[in-house]
Amino acid sequence: MDIMVCGEGLVDLVPRGRGRLAELTPALGGGPFNVAVAAGRLGADVGFQSRLSTDAYGCAMVDRLQEEGVDTSLVQRGEEPTTLAACAIADDGSATYSFYTEGTADRLVEPVLADVSWACFGTVSLALEPGATRYAELLKELAARGTKVALDPNIRPFFATEEHRDFLLSLLPHVTLLKLSEEEVDFLGAEALDSVPVVVTTLGGEGLSVRAGAMSVSVPPVAVEVADTIGAGDTVMAALLAQLAHTDPGALSEAEWRDVLHFAATAAAITVSRTGAQPPTRAEVEEKL
Repeated sequence: MDIMVCGEGLVDLVPRGRGRLAELTPALGGGPFNVAVAAGRLGADVGFQSRLSTDAYGCAMVDRLQEEGVDTSLVQRGEEPTTLAACAIADDGSATYSFYTEGTADRLVEPVLADVSWACFGTVSLALEPGATRYAELLKELAARGTKVALDPNIRPFFATEEHRDFLLSLLPHVTLLKLSEEEVDFLGAEALDSVPVVVTTLGGEGLSVRAGAMSVSVPPVAVEVADTIGAGDTVMAALLAQLAHTDPGALSEAEWRDVLHFAATAAAITVSRTGAQPPTRAEVEEKL
């Protein structure tokens, strides 16, 4: 495989409609799971490394990954329950989450090395022990072997701590591509990002930007009617990986980076036009470009 996505798969409990007590519907999710599915839909040669429950939710996640063409040979299974994330949707379509993680399968992962071009890490799996430390060890070992590493911290309030910040900062010297929101730039500190060769920042309604070495490039957002923002950042990461799978990101020109970012912005726009994390296929993105 070209891309190995490492991290949790979980179930989002997504409201049907607005309001604090809106009816909740289960939807398969988790940042890394979404990235793997989106990359598969975009035509990438991608695999998923995680530990998923043998409960009905875990079985559904394995089925979905396989349906989307994602390699599941590195997915471990366990009898522990699936992590749950109860989602609330604000009037502007933005999503917030409450996580239920105690004793769940994904945090007990025992990662293994694989021969891949890119490895992607992030989100809740880097915040819950013992999995977080195990993934960090894998990340560093892969980087030492020459694998390009992508990191999406995807900070949530329950792990937006100084301890987690220090943990993430310890990973940055081993990272090739870092994807952040503007709030996450503030959380980590802009000066800390200088050690990372490529930093992509999602700017919400202002689009996307990249700093690659001394070069900076920005693209505007693609206009759509927003249903919700679930999975938007994950789609951006998947699109970046799909476009960079066979490329040295440090060697791209300004025009090439503009094309990569526009592809990612277009993919994310399609995702936010749909309810829940429903990333587009490559054909859908190319039709809209």
